[in-house]
Amino acid sequence: MSGILEGKRILITGVLMESSIAFHTAKLAQEQGAEVILTAFPRPTLTERIAKKLPKPVKVIELDVTNDEHLARLEGLVRDELGGLDGVVHSIGFAPQDALGGNFLNTPFESVATAMHVSAFSLKSLTMACKPLFPAEGAAVVGLTFDAQFAWPQYDWMGPAKAALEATSRYLARDLGKENIRCNLVSAGPIGSMAAKSIPGFGELADTWNHRSMLEWDMSDPEPAGKGVVALLSDWFPKTTGEIVHVDGGLHAMGA
Repeated sequence: MSGILEGKRILITGVLMESSIAFHTAKLAQEQGAEVILTAFPRPTLTERIAKKLPKPVKVIELDVTNDEHLARLEGLVRDELGGLDGVVHSIGFAPQDALGGNFLNTPFESVATAMHVSAFSLKSLTMACKPLFPAEGAAVVGLTFDAQFAWPQYDWMGPAKAALEATSRYLARDLGKENIRCNLVSAGPIGSMAAKSIPGFGELADTWNHRSMLEWDMSDPEPAGKGVVALLSDWFPKTTGEIVHVDGGLHAMGA
């Protein structure tokens, strides 16, 4: 029996740790029949080492999504390796330390601008860099967010950055829909990834799931979110775009 991504070619960003959603997305994508290529920054060697734990060998390309030269060369590098792309996974987020951990009112604009550029604008930059690789029948772009409806403890300027990411995905869906390019996000519950561990006081934020999640949430298990991403990359959601699919144990639907 073939997998739901059989014959698909998928580019995945953000594979830094085996515990990350991006890693499990790559693993599941391969198991479901996809050819996968990874991008990495700032340490491609780290991603290359982690990638050896995937079921099949993969190429790793250095890509700084804020670097125009890196974005311009991406098409050629991917075309040489895979010939084209059917899907892209945006799993990129960063904010300087002074934009996190309870410093919201004191964060300088330079740090806010960095968070917005890396975490939100990069969805547009990456999508447009990959767009020439998409076939005429269309493609799927899937990003990862952390529910931007609320003000979370310690999350500070990553909250507005994720809100910008969510809006960016909707506008991309609007403008690229005529070319059958679907743009969706998975809003995952907290995972003990490298990105999460960089947020001061992350444990306080994550503890919310211990008390309010409808379904039991396991912070050490990124696979449910990875399955959500893989499902949106597949042809099982042919008319779903501009959507945010919550894979968070149902917490987003809970009241006080």
